[in-house]
Amino acid sequence: MTDYLETARRVILTEAQGLAVLAEGLNGDFGRAVDLILQARGRVIVSGMGKSGHVGRKIAATLASTGTPAQFVHPAEASHGDLGMVTRADVALVLSNSGETPELADLIAHTRRFGIPLVGVASRPDSTLLRQADVALVLPAAPEACGNGIVPTTSTTMTLALGDALAVALMEHRQFTPEHFRTFHPGGKLGARLAKVGDLMHRDMPLVSEDTPMTDALLVISQKGYGVTGVIDALGHLTGIITDGDLRRHMDGLLDRRASEVMTPGPRVIAPEALAESALAQMQDRKITCLFAVADGMPQGILHIHDCLRAGIA
Repeated sequence: MTDYLETARRVILTEAQGLAVLAEGLNGDFGRAVDLILQARGRVIVSGMGKSGHVGRKIAATLASTGTPAQFVHPAEASHGDLGMVTRADVALVLSNSGETPELADLIAHTRRFGIPLVGVASRPDSTLLRQADVALVLPAAPEACGNGIVPTTSTTMTLALGDALAVALMEHRQFTPEHFRTFHPGGKLGARLAKVGDLMHRDMPLVSEDTPMTDALLVISQKGYGVTGVIDALGHLTGIITDGDLRRHMDGLLDRRASEVMTPGPRVIAPEALAESALAQMQDRKITCLFAVADGMPQGILHIHDCLRAGIA
């Protein structure tokens, strides 16, 4: 077991050292690559063979999910018709540790023939790929973590990190917001965390006017099933809320009172465009179960803590 742990630590530290060298060696070519991608009217066509191809698929997915349209094209398939996917409006991001991967030859030639911008990523500056590229991103010399230098480990980790760096630089330039991110991630845990109050709230709200007798207000509370009711003024603005705590505090003569006499004025509210995760945090912090969503003082909906939990926000 000790030997296994030592191996694991050695691999991780070796790759971490490679990443440190990569970060230190970045220069103006990285900025040129970002500018080239920003200028493209089409997509980023990512390609690579073998392990570089697997990394390329992930880079393409990261770019696409962060506001930069991207697609992975397999170099072997490109040679059999898929070159038609690569247009003059695109920019190619081609990955190869050696820079001499034979399967990339047709794709590289295609970019040169039609003037398609080419960003190459490889470890050898004098390689065919980097000599042909408009922008060459050189992976620094760093030992593979396997110990014998034959298994792509550190090199693929550096390539992946370089792809992430490109994606984040592009994302920051485009001022990509969590709302934009949610557009591409509507499902799963991430989609739930980025859901807005307006996506989960109920528009059929428990509401009564300020002069509503408490006998009627109690019926609304019971019928709607939220355990509360909002109180609105003559203009429809939310001025208060009646909870079970308010009912207990005004138990003496409750049925002879009106809503305005029982309500808690100035209730805590939230905007419909706020993240539902923020609403959940407020409810948990205040130990309450409901929040009214309000815009310009007017109630737009009601959000129950169970709505957040059902949506996977926790």
